[in-house]
Amino acid sequence: MNSAVFAADNIQKVYLNEAIQAALKNNIDLQAAGINVNIAKNNIKAANRFQNPSFDAFYFMGAAGNSEPKQLGFSENIEIAKRKARKNLAESNLKLAEKNLDYTTFDLKMDVREAYINLVAAKSILYTLEQQKELQEELLEIAKNRVKAHNAPDIDSIQAEIALNQLITQVNTAKVNVNSALANFNKVINAPNNIIYDSMDKIFSEENNFKEMLTPPPDYKFPEFEEIVQKALENRFDIKISKQEIDIAEKNITVVARQRIPDLQLTGGYAYMNAKYADNGNFNNGAYAGASLVNIPLFYNYSPEIQNAALKLKQAELKYESVKNKAIKDVSAAYERFLTAADNLNHYESKIVKGSEQLIETSKDSYEAGKSDITSLIVMKQSYKSIIIGYSQALAEYYNSWTNFLREVNDEEFDLPEDL
Repeated sequence: MNSAVFAADNIQKVYLNEAIQAALKNNIDLQAAGINVNIAKNNIKAANRFQNPSFDAFYFMGAAGNSEPKQLGFSENIEIAKRKARKNLAESNLKLAEKNLDYTTFDLKMDVREAYINLVAAKSILYTLEQQKELQEELLEIAKNRVKAHNAPDIDSIQAEIALNQLITQVNTAKVNVNSALANFNKVINAPNNIIYDSMDKIFSEENNFKEMLTPPPDYKFPEFEEIVQKALENRFDIKISKQEIDIAEKNITVVARQRIPDLQLTGGYAYMNAKYADNGNFNNGAYAGASLVNIPLFYNYSPEIQNAALKLKQAELKYESVKNKAIKDVSAAYERFLTAADNLNHYESKIVKGSEQLIETSKDSYEAGKSDITSLIVMKQSYKSIIIGYSQALAEYYNSWTNFLREVNDEEFDLPEDL
């Protein structure tokens, strides 16, 4: 990695599964999202609270003090049919927070997959271009030797040098793309430590790379779409979240409606009157108690709040139906994209890539022997370069389309082969 940004001693190469685990352990955004669950748990305690009491003191002055007792006591509002409803709503919000955290966690895994794939693809393209650059350097040397031996015109070495300079610029651009993909990969992992996570090299050119990329091979027999849709509707986090929002809206109606129920206020304490003010001339004292209904819905009965709560329930139900409807279309589009990517990759492997490397070697030997011109060889090399880069891009699209498919079905190991 030729970049001053990344210190070599801080780089840790990881496979995809290791990268996902590093993100789950260290990602700052995920840690922040997890706090919402703790907040929701505290909200349950707050919703289940008793009202704090009030301390009352009555000390009459002037003429009133001659006939009225002094009083010291407490008053307490007792909520009727409200605490349980509030607690149920808070518990439902906790379930929503947990589902949102699960969704955030899953989404992070998919982001890591995508960033890892893009990094490996960028490295693969750089590796291909560097190989082509070495071959072009060999070709330039061959051309110079043939020109020197008067077996080829001067223009051959000029053409070979121009082609080499063009490849040098492409290699430089590819290096920048690798560094950019590496930075984005670490941005997704978002770890607070000083470690720079990097992908393993040449995974696209290794055998059995599908296992390391946590992806089934393109010739695997995938299930029918009807089975996929059914499973997606059971697993998708957005559907579960929307369903939980309906539950919250239902419980919110109960909370709002119970505001119409009056609360009970209890009062009690100690009262006394000095002997000089008492009719019997004695010091009189004793307890007092009282009760009253408060917040009687006489002038305001919370109708607007109840109506809004009902509208929010209707809104949540419509959102749930919309999410399910869109989910089917999203899964269908993702599955079609994946199957197309698998077909393209199989086509590359079976009909395009095979023999291309042998063809370019044969063409180079043919030019060296004077049986063909350099223009044909350069065109052949450019075609071969396009084929290999296209193959890398087809691999990246296959892996990314699988990741996108997993995003839509919300199942990290959807029907993976057992031997992966």
